Amino acid sequence: MPEVEIPKEIIFEEADLPFEEEILRHPYQLKCWMRYLEHKGKGSKTVLNLIYERALKELPGSYKLWYNYLKHRRQQVRESCISDPGYEEVNNAFERALVFLHKMPRIWIDYCQFLMDQCKVTRTRRTFDRALQALPLTQHNRIWPLYIKFVRTYNLPETAVRVYRRYLKLAPENSEEYIEYLISIGRLDEAALKLAEVVNNETFMSRVGKSKHQLWQELCQLISKHPNEITTLKIEPIIRGGLRRFTDMIGQLWCSLSDYYIRAGLFEKARDVYEEAIQTVTTVRDFGQVFDAYAQFEESMISAKMETAAEMGASEEDDLDLELRLERYETLMDRRPLLLSSVLLRQNPHNVHEWHKRVALFEGKPREIINTYTEAVQTVDINQAVGRPHTLWVDFAKFYEANSQLAESRIVFEKATKVQFKNVEDLATVWCEYAEMELRHENYNRALQLLQRATAVPAKRATYYDKTEPVQNRLYMSLKVWSLYADLEESLGTFESTKAVYDRIIDLHIATPQTVINYGVFLEEHKYFEEAFKVYERGIALFKWPHVFEIWSTYLTKFLKRYGGTKLERCRELFEQCLETCPPKHAKSLYLLYAKLEEDHGLARHAMEVYNRATLAVPPEEQLEMFTIYIKRATELFGITHTREIYEKAIEVLPDTGAREVCLRYAELEARLGEIDRARAIYSHGSQISDPRVNQSYWKRWQEFEVTYGNEDTFREMLRIKRSVQAQFNTQVNFTSTQMLATAANELQASGGNVDEMKALEERAKKIAEEAKMDQPRTSKSMMSDEATAEMEQLAKANTNPEEINIGDSDDDESAKVEEVRLEQQTIPSAVFGSIPEETQGEVLGARQRLAMKKKAQ
Repeated sequence: MPEVEIPKEIIFEEADLPFEEEILRHPYQLKCWMRYLEHKGKGSKTVLNLIYERALKELPGSYKLWYNYLKHRRQQVRESCISDPGYEEVNNAFERALVFLHKMPRIWIDYCQFLMDQCKVTRTRRTFDRALQALPLTQHNRIWPLYIKFVRTYNLPETAVRVYRRYLKLAPENSEEYIEYLISIGRLDEAALKLAEVVNNETFMSRVGKSKHQLWQELCQLISKHPNEITTLKIEPIIRGGLRRFTDMIGQLWCSLSDYYIRAGLFEKARDVYEEAIQTVTTVRDFGQVFDAYAQFEESMISAKMETAAEMGASEEDDLDLELRLERYETLMDRRPLLLSSVLLRQNPHNVHEWHKRVALFEGKPREIINTYTEAVQTVDINQAVGRPHTLWVDFAKFYEANSQLAESRIVFEKATKVQFKNVEDLATVWCEYAEMELRHENYNRALQLLQRATAVPAKRATYYDKTEPVQNRLYMSLKVWSLYADLEESLGTFESTKAVYDRIIDLHIATPQTVINYGVFLEEHKYFEEAFKVYERGIALFKWPHVFEIWSTYLTKFLKRYGGTKLERCRELFEQCLETCPPKHAKSLYLLYAKLEEDHGLARHAMEVYNRATLAVPPEEQLEMFTIYIKRATELFGITHTREIYEKAIEVLPDTGAREVCLRYAELEARLGEIDRARAIYSHGSQISDPRVNQSYWKRWQEFEVTYGNEDTFREMLRIKRSVQAQFNTQVNFTSTQMLATAANELQASGGNVDEMKALEERAKKIAEEAKMDQPRTSKSMMSDEATAEMEQLAKANTNPEEINIGDSDDDESAKVEEVRLEQQTIPSAVFGSIPEETQGEVLGARQRLAMKKKAQ
């Protein structure tokens, strides 16, 4: 038997025998074939392909074998040209695989991708269609992305559109991608249709997060910018539907509609749209958008017309057309304030201030002003009005008055008096303006009649604040109308009629303190003084403090001016009645007036009693001033010695600040009287409330006093007291500071403060303790003597002439003899001189002179 010649590359090697034997024993086991293929993985492709083919012949339905085989075959032709026959062999392998694995989407995807790489458009499209037909619907989502990518790769718009339509039946949420593709290929009509369908679909959810508002905005921009390309949709109804639906983009939608007509060449239609827009928008933002677009449109039309005329030559008709356009543009610019006012009034037709501004825009146009006022009073709802609606009626009537049409002005006022205003004061203002108009035209009787009508009591009475009743029934309680009525009666009426008006005001309990005072002044002008005083009494009964203060003040002043001291007891009773309930805030002026009465017409002793009561009746901040006046009047009436009791009482009553000031004045007084001991005792008393570190001026005054009138012993005593007081204040301050630090430390600990803050508090407390220790008084006699001598030296240096000699520091010089100096003599108690020798006791020597004498004696 002849031998068959086998190619060398497919000759089995000795290492393959175990695998071949295993395959012969188990031809249908996949793992046997996989081990064999793994063993031959690095062999030639022909041998590997042969093994794959043998395996697939035994296991044609194995996905794993087919997948690896097809992958291996694709890798073999990857670097070959697409026209190589190897590609077709791989395609045949895919076709054979799909006979058994047509339900495997991975095989279809790899096959379609392989065909796309070969640029076989028709075969690829048909393969995609076969894949969609073979696979179940649930696996189509794995095929379509690659299919869409394929149709968008090539310039095949009709094919792509048809594929997209099929795709959107499965995945309508990807409509935006389709619309984007249609716009990119220029099929705008179909894109607009699809976008309109998306906008109208309430269940549609954008895959890129766009809202309905944004989609509608894209639709409007698309249809307005391409009016000639989009013919299927009716553009104007679509945009107007958007105006009703999307109120926050009205200005933009109006501009889109106008832009559509402009691009379509319908300029007059575009102008009509702009006019309609500026007459209907309700916000300033939308108005600004529409007006700017309108102005830009007119400018562009004028520019185009001028360019055309310059190129082609201008005819007479062209000139007229250009002038018309320019006039139209200027009119538009002039109308802007009025159009803006209309927008604001459409936004809130009950804004009174905007109506006034609109009237101001029609200055010089009476007919428009009348029409505006008429529209305003008919439009503004009193209950919803922003501002004072009665001002519209008043200004309307004043406009007729300014144009000498009183009859029309009266008609307006009469209508205004019947309007149900929100507040009584609004109606009162209308009546007052009505009457003042008649006064301006000297119709005095008519003005009085109007106010009589206004103040007449209605059939059904109502209180001023009863909102359930109309304002016309509450007008008779308006003080504004009654005040004008009273003024007119004073000027034009009789005494009796005026008196009746004022009495009516008081009876209605609507009078104010000023009304009572005016009534009293009116009666005094007509010499009815007692009647005036009765009116004041009625006013006092009506009001309480502090409102009654002005009435009491006027009453008492007028009574004193009228009767002086002739009715002293009655006047005293009035003052006592007034001061019985007078609050401290208003007591000062009344007490001074009372005291002046006693000084001028009564007894000085009574005046002092009044001043004494006043010092306790006034507020604490006015007590010092009251005591000052009290002391001054006591000095003038009874002499200076009578003021000592007042000073002592002032020191006892006043707070520390005032008492300290009174002590200084009292001490100066005693010093002027020669009562040195009393003055020193006063200084000592006042020092107990004077902290040396705070009230340095007080201690300076005392030092000056001791330098002038004292000696070394008294000066030492002053220093001793100073240290004692300072130590006392130090103790108080240290105690307060310690408590403050302890509280702060507790709060810090409770809030979890850090160690550094606690350490800072401890150091601060330690520092305060050291300062307190340094401020402790020193009791050593020699130390006190040294300090006193040093301070005396400093004072002597500050107050002596340069020729004088400085004194020494020794205490032994106190007993040394000093030379006699001839000075003016004055009788002074011996206690003042301290340790001065007897032969100089009759002389009045200050500390400075005595220290200088000691120095000379050395």
